[in-house]
Amino acid sequence: MSSTGAGENRGGLPRRARALARRGWKVLRVNWHLGVTAFGGPPVHFKIFNEKFVQKSKWVDEQVFQEIFSISQSLSGPASTKMLYCINLLHGGFMAALFSFLLWSLPGAIGMFGLSIGVSSIDENLPRIVYALLSGLNSATVGVIALAAVELSQKAITDPLTRIIVFVTAAAGMLYNALWYFPVLMLVSGVATLVNDYRWVHRPVGALAKSLKRKRAAHPEAGPQDTTTVRSSHELGSTQPEPRSELPVSEDETNKNDRPSGSTAENEPRIVPQELRLNMSWKTGTVIIVSFFLSFIVAMVLRSVLPAPGPPILYRLFSNMYLAGTIIFGGGPVVIPLLREYVVAEGWVSARDFLIGLALIQAFPGPNFNIAVFLGSLTAINAGHSSVAGALIAWIAIFSPGLILVHGTMGLWSAARNRRWVKSVLRGINAGAVGLIYTAVYRIFMVGYIDQGFQAGRSLGDDPWWVVITATSYVGGRYFKLNAPSAIVLGGLMGLIRYGVVNG
Repeated sequence: MSSTGAGENRGGLPRRARALARRGWKVLRVNWHLGVTAFGGPPVHFKIFNEKFVQKSKWVDEQVFQEIFSISQSLSGPASTKMLYCINLLHGGFMAALFSFLLWSLPGAIGMFGLSIGVSSIDENLPRIVYALLSGLNSATVGVIALAAVELSQKAITDPLTRIIVFVTAAAGMLYNALWYFPVLMLVSGVATLVNDYRWVHRPVGALAKSLKRKRAAHPEAGPQDTTTVRSSHELGSTQPEPRSELPVSEDETNKNDRPSGSTAENEPRIVPQELRLNMSWKTGTVIIVSFFLSFIVAMVLRSVLPAPGPPILYRLFSNMYLAGTIIFGGGPVVIPLLREYVVAEGWVSARDFLIGLALIQAFPGPNFNIAVFLGSLTAINAGHSSVAGALIAWIAIFSPGLILVHGTMGLWSAARNRRWVKSVLRGINAGAVGLIYTAVYRIFMVGYIDQGFQAGRSLGDDPWWVVITATSYVGGRYFKLNAPSAIVLGGLMGLIRYGVVNG
């Protein structure tokens, strides 16, 4: 009996190993190229993921994709990285998700690390041809992101309300910028669709209108024609169905026609296929989230209470990146100014080197958060420490919060996804997040033109050539199927052409 059990155990281990190897090969086969071909930042990444995992491989369906998109946007950290992690988590489990993250992030991280070594040894000013190349890359990136924003809008806009939300969040994001601002915009967007779908405003407004009609009907000074009109309306109301503001929200089929046009907050529970369900309970998800916040508190307390001269610089680098990864909402466009405060203001990296990293990361595939590797390496080099240690610390610290939080949230999501109010809120968050992509287009446009005299960046609109590159990138992708990598390379070449014409 025991020998048979031992034989089963010996045979079971190879079987599990083979199954793990098969899953790993499947993840590699589908994900291997994303880390080296996904240019353009999160908005373009979402488009690429939709084509890859919804339309081609069919790992998830469109509704699950939109759900994950909303979850990724509503949590802190790198949005496209969290989305790729969740798709692979649903399809193959934790090891598949972790492997996909490494395939996704490491190519760009290694490239940014190599560039940090080179930047640490260059002169104060770069050759002007380099600035022309970087400006061309930035210009093409703006066009690629603008195209992604338009295409994502077509899916996020389901009715007039979501159209308004996309517009308002885009405009609001352009007008003001603060750490707390983007999360508030997305929260307000979710509340707006919730209030609309549950008709919390429609009922009191309908009751007020009915009350006013009754008062008008009761006034003797109203003219005969007015009185007849009011009575006619009241009499018709007695024979027609009650206004939709008075219908119970809990009713289902009888209220379907009374909901806003295009609403996706159906009462009917969605039947999720077994292969799209995550085998994790909401209790496990809660434990993961609580554990993360405990670790965050400990890291921040240690940074504050360690005696003078304070914690070592590498620990301060870790705590600053850990904090940035925890409080950043909105992805790459938000992480840039925040990391400037946490690295340049600390005196660890020069403003020039930071701006070079900003220009380079726009032209690199994979997540924009890989700029942390660039900054971590330079911080360690300038402080006399190992560049590898600095890069690794920064990379782990800035990516960990978002991945941990989204992993825990996916456990909670399994229990909450069929609730009508959750669908309503996510519909609004989804529209708000798409609106903020237009904000990203604006912000990169306003600092994309760099040269020796203005290394902090100027608007691409200051020179018509950069606008032409942006338009070429957009039109090429929209109407001529020019993919994002080709558009960005073309932008760099057009930047070099400008340099040759102006300085030739």
